[in-house]
Amino acid sequence: MDTDTTRRALLAAVVGSAAAGGSLAPVRGYLDRFAPFTGRAWGDATDPTDRRVESPYGAADVRYDEYGTPHVSADRERALYFAVGYVQAADRLFQMDLQRRVMTGRLSEVVGEATVDSDEFHVRMDFAGGAEANLELLEGTETGRAVEAYAEGVNAHIERESLPVEFGLLDYEPDPWSPADTMLMESQIAWSLTGSFRTLERELIASELGPEAVAELYPARLDHDAPIIRDGTGGDRLAGRPVEPRGEFADADLLRWLSSFESPRGVGSNSWVVSGEFTASGRPLVANDPHLALSAPPVWYEMDLRTDDLDVRGVTFPGVPFVVIGENDAGAWGFTNSGADVIDFYTYETDDAGERYRYRGEWRGFETDEQTIRVADGPDRTVTVRKTVHGPVIEREGREVGVAWTGHTATATSRAIRGYNRSDGIEEFLAATRRMDLPTQNVVYADREGNSLYYVTGRIPRRTIDGEQVRGTRVFDGSAGEAEWEGFEPFGVSSWEGFVPFEEKPHVVDPDYLGTANQRIADDPDHYIGEAYSSPYRGQRLYELLDRRAASDEPMDAEFMRRIQRDTYSKRAEQVVGDLVAAAEGREGLEAPVGTLRDWDCRMDRDSRGALVFSRWFDRFREEAFADAFERAGLGERYYPNDWVLATLPADIRWFGEGGREAAMVRALRAAVADLDDGATYGDHNTTAAITHPFDQSFLNYPAYATDGSAYTLNNFRAESAVGSSWRMVCPIARDAESVCILPGGNSGDYFSEHYDDQLRLWADGEYKPMGRDPGGEVDVRFDPSEGENR
Repeated sequence: MDTDTTRRALLAAVVGSAAAGGSLAPVRGYLDRFAPFTGRAWGDATDPTDRRVESPYGAADVRYDEYGTPHVSADRERALYFAVGYVQAADRLFQMDLQRRVMTGRLSEVVGEATVDSDEFHVRMDFAGGAEANLELLEGTETGRAVEAYAEGVNAHIERESLPVEFGLLDYEPDPWSPADTMLMESQIAWSLTGSFRTLERELIASELGPEAVAELYPARLDHDAPIIRDGTGGDRLAGRPVEPRGEFADADLLRWLSSFESPRGVGSNSWVVSGEFTASGRPLVANDPHLALSAPPVWYEMDLRTDDLDVRGVTFPGVPFVVIGENDAGAWGFTNSGADVIDFYTYETDDAGERYRYRGEWRGFETDEQTIRVADGPDRTVTVRKTVHGPVIEREGREVGVAWTGHTATATSRAIRGYNRSDGIEEFLAATRRMDLPTQNVVYADREGNSLYYVTGRIPRRTIDGEQVRGTRVFDGSAGEAEWEGFEPFGVSSWEGFVPFEEKPHVVDPDYLGTANQRIADDPDHYIGEAYSSPYRGQRLYELLDRRAASDEPMDAEFMRRIQRDTYSKRAEQVVGDLVAAAEGREGLEAPVGTLRDWDCRMDRDSRGALVFSRWFDRFREEAFADAFERAGLGERYYPNDWVLATLPADIRWFGEGGREAAMVRALRAAVADLDDGATYGDHNTTAAITHPFDQSFLNYPAYATDGSAYTLNNFRAESAVGSSWRMVCPIARDAESVCILPGGNSGDYFSEHYDDQLRLWADGEYKPMGRDPGGEVDVRFDPSEGENR
């Protein structure tokens, strides 16, 4: 077989779709035609790293600790970030390059025909244009200069060192890294957290299943009592006038294509902050574990950075020089996704030639740009990128929709993250938060002076029709200027004047304690923020544990925080398992599973039979309720409502079919137990085998360790989708206390490194390692000032 053709088939399968935070779709069955331990691949992977490197920005030292975390110190900031670029490239260059190719629509020039669809979407969305706008906003700033130094460090590694093994296997080389590429990584992160076609899906469901189905299965507000901000108002208002889907945008083919490029379902996180009033030390505590797609190597990269006026440690995304989640000498912070609605869709009246669109009573020409998608071993494709006053127009085979997304304008997010790294207390942290335009997140913070904070970050649109604020829950009439965002300038610099003011975004200063788990932010918000919040199970459990401890005589401490992160109790199971047992009691052939569930403690533990029975049953229960109706409408599983909705549907509602809810429960239990092996436990299925390298080959994949947790427990892991706690961090803010953390894998992306998977067993077992400890010892890589040093 033609080796070059096979190589392209491999890469096409690797990058056919992208997941949150930079992980890539698995590939199976291709690498058996390669000899990975011979020839160029072996040489690329095993050549030693140079110990001394010239730097145009001055001296810097790198020491690696026992877990492969680089501790980088320098006299000046740009010397620091040059070294950071070098060490990130050493550990994660292939990951960085592949993500860059996805976002710029440049896969097919290496892969061939298989990735033209992906390239077309990313070219039409023009993520690269948004990144260029970001870079222009940074020009002349210290943040911009730091990003430039970082890019030079990456390129120094590319020029001096051998490439990672993946480049040898795939036989291509990376282009030089640019500051715009770092901005592109920020866009990729933001899209993975906020890019959603939910509005289009609701329109399609309204068309295929009727408006009643939308009202029943996709309520604007989930009826629970655990919002993030518990202010005791008892309100039941969702801000903004509802604008229900009209079922007019019902293009299933276009939506099916678009949906393969949106942020993955179920991405979430936990975080909480506790004031010193409730802690043993009298100082605050901060905990965070973001739930993102899990892969080898991990989505996060840990580092510890120091200059004379900077001391920060934590994790960043490969390709980004600054610590995104972590702590400095003043305080600690963490993020969870806020669920804010920062994307809208528009239809337009166009002329017969498709060259103009009507906007507010006049015809305007589309802004157009001809882009060429290079295709290896095939004809290149020319794509006409079209834009309106709102943003890009996504089109495919004559079907189109306009898109407005806050990531398509210049944002100050890089300056905000650098500000977090350098902040010296709550006032400076707040000032940095004001600058964070995207993504929309829940940030928690506490400092060593005892201050604490919760704030929703990011720019949140205010939409109006006839002067009244509305929700962003349907496709709008772009020709009429319906619900457009005042002060938004796509691919330019926005004034943001029509967006929710910073002071009016949900926030709490100095809460006693506050927990976020992607649930509804507030019962009675001043503005429409969004409605695509997660099921409340994790949020309920988090507040249950915090409330219980606060009401006791026992103070909270770091060990208690770690126990919360490891908690496996399922509020989803608590909600329905009693009804299931009652429905199945006495049914012939179900005696054993009913007994197992009756005695089960609702904990999703690896050695539990009950956890396995319940998880398989709920999957079947979901199918019993929705599979037939949705399949008849041509809709797949991705359109099913969330599990809270299913668990709270009335017993006699049409979705349960003959016999109602109880009969559907019993049918699902029979189907589930028929597939279970005798003696099997939850850990037989819930293993780290789900966390794979993009190539999904045994020599590159992580070991399979049984672990605990589920999608709906605080200890979060979903073997079926390889999503879960991508970083666990607990920071006691007391000066003499040690922060701890863990990655689901290792800090190095080099398969031959001892740090490729050295944290995986610890992660699977709910253990931790110290964060940011000075390793001491000899310098591993020294950066020497070069002649003509650039200050």
